[in-house]
Amino acid sequence: MTTQKRLQRSDDDRWIGGVCGGLADYTGVDAGLIRLIVAVGTILGFGSLIVAYVVAWVIMPKADPHPSGEPPAPAPPSE
Repeated sequence: MTTQKRLQRSDDDRWIGGVCGGLADYTGVDAGLIRLIVAVGTILGFGSLIVAYVVAWVIMPKADPHPSGEPPAPAPPSE
């Protein structure tokens, strides 16, 4: 059975909101490249990329830290 990809904010690969990391997970492109494209596009005058980032941050669901649906394993007791 194949799992369907979902566009969601990354919980692991995030700097601000996880939008670029989530987009990288979805597309298979390196997150650094996506961040570079967003940064350069913003600097070169595509200020709407900032608005698009904020909108995506609000709209995109946060990634489920446990995609298998199982609860996390309990931490071992500390001594």
